Amino acid sequence: MIDVEIEDEAWSSALPDVEALVERAAQAAIDIPARGDPERTAAILLTDDDAVADLNSRFRGKPTSTNVLSFPAATTAYPHLGDVALAYGVCESEARAQGKPLADHLRHLVVHGLLHLLGYDHEDEAEGDVMEALERSILSQMGVPDPYDPAFSGGAGHDRLSTEP
Repeated sequence: MIDVEIEDEAWSSALPDVEALVERAAQAAIDIPARGDPERTAAILLTDDDAVADLNSRFRGKPTSTNVLSFPAATTAYPHLGDVALAYGVCESEARAQGKPLADHLRHLVVHGLLHLLGYDHEDEAEGDVMEALERSILSQMGVPDPYDPAFSGGAGHDRLSTEP
């Protein structure tokens, strides 16, 4: 089960079906064959830049907003994987700068955040390659183009996401 909390109505204004979009993307990540478990749950907060900046400051010591934050749950909380928070302004700006539809960028960031909750990371090149391959595979099943394709404008095509768990 995926619990989606819409704290910033800008998400709903920009994407009227945002809750269903997020639920499908999150479930696709949870269902990956290597780690799939239908009992797993996660909470996803769609909020604004200020709320994510506050979370980033309190939990990571970085007083700025970012696109997505993942907060893995303690193993004793199983089957709850954890929580993911997304900042509307940052996500919308990135999508626009990269020439991507906001819906596709949101799907990517939700999948990215859930993969962190599942234990994937991009701290080194090898881990990053595995995580990116999973992201590409999951997103392609949803009809989302490769988010790392250098054809996207803004120079972000080759960059790994700068998010951290």
